[in-house]
Amino acid sequence: MNILKNHGSQLLAAFLLALSAGIFSPALAAGGSSIAWDKAPNKTNDLVALQNGAKLFVNYCLSCHSAAYMRYNRLQDIGLSAQDIKDNLLFTTEKVGEQMKASINPKEANEWFGANPPDLTLVARSRSSHAGPGADYLYTYLRTYYPDPTKPSGWNNLAFPDVGMPHVLWQLQGSREPIFETKQDHGQDVKVFKGWKQITPGTMTPQQYDESIGDLVSFMQWMSEPVQNTRVRVGVWVLLFLGVFSFLAWRLNAAFWKDIK
Repeated sequence: MNILKNHGSQLLAAFLLALSAGIFSPALAAGGSSIAWDKAPNKTNDLVALQNGAKLFVNYCLSCHSAAYMRYNRLQDIGLSAQDIKDNLLFTTEKVGEQMKASINPKEANEWFGANPPDLTLVARSRSSHAGPGADYLYTYLRTYYPDPTKPSGWNNLAFPDVGMPHVLWQLQGSREPIFETKQDHGQDVKVFKGWKQITPGTMTPQQYDESIGDLVSFMQWMSEPVQNTRVRVGVWVLLFLGVFSFLAWRLNAAFWKDIK
C-alpha cells in the first residue's frame, strides 16, 4: 500500500489541536450527546483499512496526541514492512522500535494550553459507555462537526455539544450544517435532528469521508487491543475443545457408574 506523507496536514493538525485538548479530555465525561451514536464499521480484520487508518492517525492525530503504549514496529501486524514504516510514518522518531509519541513537547503544551493532549492508545475502549462501544462514539464524533461562530474554535459537534476541539479534518469533509425539525413533545417544542446540508465541499465526497473515518476508527479500535482478533479465534477453538471434553467426561462418568446402584 502506498502511504503518503502529509506534512501540511500534520502542521494543520498541530495548529488546530493546539487550540484545545477537547475531544478526549476528562471533560468529555461531562459532555452529553444530543444524538444517538452511529454504528462504526468494524474493519479490524481489513489490513488495507487499517493501513489507511494508520496513515490518517499519523498525519492528523499524532502531532499533538501520543499513542505511547504502541510501538511503530507493531504496525507490521497490519501488513506494513519495517521499511514502509520508516519511509512513511516516522515523523517523531528515527527508530521503528520507538513508541508512537506526539511531536509536541508535553511541558510546552501544558504551559501553552493548560493541559497536555491525552494519549489515544486506549481511547476506543475507554470511551465505551451505556450508549455503545467507544468505536461508535468516535465514528459519530468525527463525522458530526459543524461551523459555530459562537465557539472559540469556530466549530461545534452534535455528538459532544460545546466541544473544545476544532474540526481537524475539515479540509477532507468540508463544512456542513445540521438540519433540525421542530416537533411537539408534551406541549413543548423539541428540535429533532434530520440530516445534513453541505455548505462547502471537502476534498472527499461524503461517502469517501465516512469510509476514511471508518478506517481511522478501526485502526484506533485495533490499536486499543492488537490481539483482539487472535483472542476471538483462539476463544472459538477453546470453547469447541471444552464442549468435546465435557461430552467425553459425561459419557466416561456414565460408564464408570453404570453398575453402581
